[in-house]
Amino acid sequence: MIGKLISFSLRNRMIVLLIAAGLFGWGIYSVSTNKVDAIPDLSENQVIVFTEWMGRSPQIIEDQVTYPLVTNLQGMPQVKYVRGVSMFGMSFIYVIFEDQTDIYWARERVLERLNYANRLLPEGAVPTLGPDGTGVGHILWYTLDAPGMDLGEQRAIQDWYVKFSLQNVAGVSEIASFGGFQKQYQVTLDPNKLTYFNLSVPQVMTAVRANNNESGGRKFEMSDIGYIIKTTGYLKSTEEIENIPITTQNTIPVRIGDIATVQMTGESRLGIFDLNGEGEAVGGIVVMRYGENAAEVIEKVKAKMQEVSAGLPKGVKFNIVYDRSGLINDSVNSVKTTLIEEMVVASLIVFIFLFHWRSALIIIIQLPLSVAIGFILLNTFGISSNIMSLTGIALSIGVIVDDAIVMVENAYRHLADAQHDEKSFL
Repeated sequence: MIGKLISFSLRNRMIVLLIAAGLFGWGIYSVSTNKVDAIPDLSENQVIVFTEWMGRSPQIIEDQVTYPLVTNLQGMPQVKYVRGVSMFGMSFIYVIFEDQTDIYWARERVLERLNYANRLLPEGAVPTLGPDGTGVGHILWYTLDAPGMDLGEQRAIQDWYVKFSLQNVAGVSEIASFGGFQKQYQVTLDPNKLTYFNLSVPQVMTAVRANNNESGGRKFEMSDIGYIIKTTGYLKSTEEIENIPITTQNTIPVRIGDIATVQMTGESRLGIFDLNGEGEAVGGIVVMRYGENAAEVIEKVKAKMQEVSAGLPKGVKFNIVYDRSGLINDSVNSVKTTLIEEMVVASLIVFIFLFHWRSALIIIIQLPLSVAIGFILLNTFGISSNIMSLTGIALSIGVIVDDAIVMVENAYRHLADAQHDEKSFL
């Protein structure tokens, strides 16, 4: 088989050269389109199910949330195993699929099971899927540089403006906010006043809920003009909450302000985000979608930040605290430089040792052609150009040169022996 292939190649040199040129061109195209990252993504093929049920102990979360979800998510096709973690007020389920499973097919299967499992959970516990990213998807961290602005206002800008804008960037799975205070209205009840007015906490909660809604009516026409009737009842200030009536005693209404203190404050936090020991900061984490090109996504996010900056309040700007593009460029450029140096040195050594330019040319041509074919295979199997894959290509150059030298030297020796035998015969 090999003899026939060699014979065919010798008789059809032009075809072989055209095939080699086509592969080299395809390889150049593959280099320009190959995904670039600093490190390979070796994380498991998993889908995360997150359930929040605040105020409950880990044991209650385990019994009423984690256990029902784990038992219902088991037995799905192509699932290796299911892990469950319970903590205060939160439950995490990690569904690990086989490596060849499509991640979005897996998310659909998990959603189908969750539709059935929802009826087994207590009221208020709603499971949701985690982002379609991986453990190495955190490609950029940023904070808001806002001198003179309190943490609550910074978090509001992050949650209601910056986050929604950056989430529209192609390749971004999620913008995870951190730091600051999430604004909320807090009603602090006085137990002595509750006893005096003979009221309970559920009554207060019911009164607040009933007075914080909006109801729709119907449409009617008058003078050929259509009017839509509705009642607007959303609470907009602490004064409106204080004036909510709970009950009536001796024709006198008992309001929220009579038995509680209402204030605008921040939600309770389990930790803070400190930047360089200089104080608290507010920002976000850009999580890349599964299988995207990290270098391209980072550039798109930075470009979007320039657009978003125009709409920020005066004096507020972005401060990038972690940017993987620097690590990507340094690591990939370092390996590429080593790769080029190896090709040049190997070519010189081959020419010096053989001292036959045609034989050396055959070996030298194989080096860039082999590298080009390597990038074709990287694109075919969805492998990014990272420090490990490029190092593997660099290490293979020595093997390619060794094999080529042995084959060329062997062919050269046989040709020399044949010529010597022919001269002796004559």
